[in-house]
Amino acid sequence: MSTINFTREGVTFSTEQNITILEAARRAGVTIEAPCNGNGTCGKCTVRVGGADVLACRTEVSADIEVQTVDSEKHNSTLRILAGGKSFEYPLKPYVSKAFDGSVTKVLAGGGVIGEESGDTTGALYGLAIDIGTTTLVAAVIDLNSGESLATVSRLNPQAKFAQDVLSRIHFASEPEGLATTQRVLLEALSEMTQEMTRSAGISAENIYEAVYSGNTAMLHLACGVNPEPLGRYPYTPQIAGAEHIPARGLGISPFGIIYLPPIISGFVGPDITSGVLASRLYEQSESVLFIDIGTNGEMVLASHGELAATSTAAGPAFEGMNIACGMRASNGAIESFAINDDGSTDIGVIGGGSDTVGICGSGLVDIAGELVRTGAVGKTGRLTPKDNPHVFVQEDGKRAYRITDNVYFTQNDVRQVQLAKGAIRAGIEALIQRRGLTVSEVDRAEIAGSFGYHLNEKSLIEIGLLPREFAGKVSFVGNTAQSGGVAFLLNCDFREKMKEVVGRILSIELADDKEFEKLFVASLNF
Repeated sequence: MSTINFTREGVTFSTEQNITILEAARRAGVTIEAPCNGNGTCGKCTVRVGGADVLACRTEVSADIEVQTVDSEKHNSTLRILAGGKSFEYPLKPYVSKAFDGSVTKVLAGGGVIGEESGDTTGALYGLAIDIGTTTLVAAVIDLNSGESLATVSRLNPQAKFAQDVLSRIHFASEPEGLATTQRVLLEALSEMTQEMTRSAGISAENIYEAVYSGNTAMLHLACGVNPEPLGRYPYTPQIAGAEHIPARGLGISPFGIIYLPPIISGFVGPDITSGVLASRLYEQSESVLFIDIGTNGEMVLASHGELAATSTAAGPAFEGMNIACGMRASNGAIESFAINDDGSTDIGVIGGGSDTVGICGSGLVDIAGELVRTGAVGKTGRLTPKDNPHVFVQEDGKRAYRITDNVYFTQNDVRQVQLAKGAIRAGIEALIQRRGLTVSEVDRAEIAGSFGYHLNEKSLIEIGLLPREFAGKVSFVGNTAQSGGVAFLLNCDFREKMKEVVGRILSIELADDKEFEKLFVASLNF
């Protein structure tokens, strides 16, 4: 029998098995972030045992030990998450309404009665628009009578502690215990966010009657408690189709509340993109417009003369700061922008201001890679070269790195991670454009969506080759359209049938087993 004492949490756990510290922590209810789901690749589950730092996922417990975990909430409390995105004007026509008959108020959904309340409560009619991202959560409480947003909150998706990227999350949740865990922690977080918003707005959560879930296909499966296992293998078939309602259990809203799931495009192009297509009105564009949501997945839709095609590529977690030596999320102390001046000096932007740096977030990562490529410190094939550059040094393991500040650096392996991530997205762009019989120069506009994408800049994206040089001057950053599109679904129910029709005619292109895509990916790795 071995006893593990998690000192910071004041929790003791005993086991007769030789299990890892990470597994012991999960059984004991102690949170240790393990974005790679214990594969030993992200290096983020470091804990202190006997004065030494070890990886919790790689350290087995065979005797009594004391474990000191890292207080990740210190940085997560300052996470910068974008709540809003591009939208447009539309008439107010919510799916949920109320009618007072002189004694009771009937709550209606699609014209049918779903509940009754005593007295006249017609003035209290609210809904939730929720963006369930792989990494972050954004929620807004909306007055359905006026269309006004009363409060918005955001936080880290707690599921990311168990598995950072989509495929790892699918694997984790394919087992009954994993699925139950991911749904439970998500609903707890959404319920807490709802309570926070209602307190801020001075309203009752019992007067919230409908929520709209935007999110990728896998996240919606987990939110609904549906096993995502088929999404992890060919032909990646979703178990839910969207364009439907489910009961709003676990959200802490009205007892007869409902959740609307927007139409799902494919196994890896979900309702977050459906909401983005709505918010950007891609289905109405006469030009050729490429819509890209850059994150752990690169989901994209090409609209050309009224016809839409969609695909997705697995970019991996590098842009979220994972698998990067000094990588971190976008919170205080993170380098978010970087530029090398003609005289060799650098301009560094740090979240929270000041000069104290903790690590590198996604936008800083792209800037750093772009500037090193532009100045020749990183060659075409991705090799970090000294080239009389005093910032380049050799680490103890013999690998080269580029020193950004005294405690933050960019390694040769980091370069490779950026290459893999940007190569996947660029290959997806090339494949999608080719499948539609176009060339990159024939694309009139490119819209970059998402919280991460909003903080990028066109120059760096082109320098690293994530976007073609032909896109120069054509790029716009449209923000969190998953959220703004979700609000549109909530406030005008006519969009639900419209987008069901639009999604029904989107050509879904699966690239995972396409040999031509493999060739494009290899060709897209170079800078």
